[in-house]
Amino acid sequence: MSRARQLSGRVVIATHNAGKLAEMRELLAPFGIEAVSAAELGLPEPDETGTTYAENAAIKAQTAARAAALPALADDSGLAVADLDGAPGLFSARWAGKPADFGAAMARIRSELERRGVWEGERRAHFVSALVLAWPDGHEELVEGRVHGRLCWPPRGEKGFGYDPMFLPDEHSRTFGEMSAEEKHGIDWAADEPRPLSHRARAFLALAARCLPGRSGGNPP
Repeated sequence: MSRARQLSGRVVIATHNAGKLAEMRELLAPFGIEAVSAAELGLPEPDETGTTYAENAAIKAQTAARAAALPALADDSGLAVADLDGAPGLFSARWAGKPADFGAAMARIRSELERRGVWEGERRAHFVSALVLAWPDGHEELVEGRVHGRLCWPPRGEKGFGYDPMFLPDEHSRTFGEMSAEEKHGIDWAADEPRPLSHRARAFLALAARCLPGRSGGNPP
C-alpha cells in the first residue's frame, strides 16, 4: 500500500449540494483547510456511472481535481433500506428527482414498504458515505463510514438534509432531521477515541487520520 498523502492549503469540495458542502466545511474547519465548492467554481456535475459509492465518489473527485488543478474531496452517500433490498442506495439522490424533492422521495420509501407489507416493524436502514480525496495527478485516498438505524413516519425535524428527517440512528430517539449539526456529525477531537455519529463524520474521521495535519497521533493544530 502506498503511503497516504497529506492535504494542506485549499481543497475543492466536489458537490453542488449546499447541505453536503456545509457539513464538509464544518468538518474541515479545525484543520485550517480552505474549502471551495465545485458549484462556486462553475464546474459541471459529472455523470455518476459507477456501480459503487466509492466509484462514484472517485469520478466526482477526479473530475473536479483535474478541472480546478487542486486537490478535490468528494462524497458519495446513500440510504439503504433493508426491506427494499438496499434501495434507494446508489440512487438516493435520483429518487428525489430534479429539482430535488426529498419529501417525495421519503414518501416513495414509505409507499414501497407498504406495498411489500413491511412498513410496520423495525424498518431497518443504514446510511453509507464514501469519501475520496483526489489530486490532479490521479492519486486518491478512499475511506468509508456507515451508521445503522431505523426509519420513522411521518418524517420529523427540519435540520439536516435529504432523508435525515426519517432516519433514527440506533440508540437515539430523535431523527437526524431533529439534531443540530454538532450532534449529528460533530467530532470531539479532544477525546482519546472520538465517536462521531453520522456516516459522513465517521468517514471523515478515517480520512483525517490518514491525510490531515495533526491527526496521526493528536488533535488538529
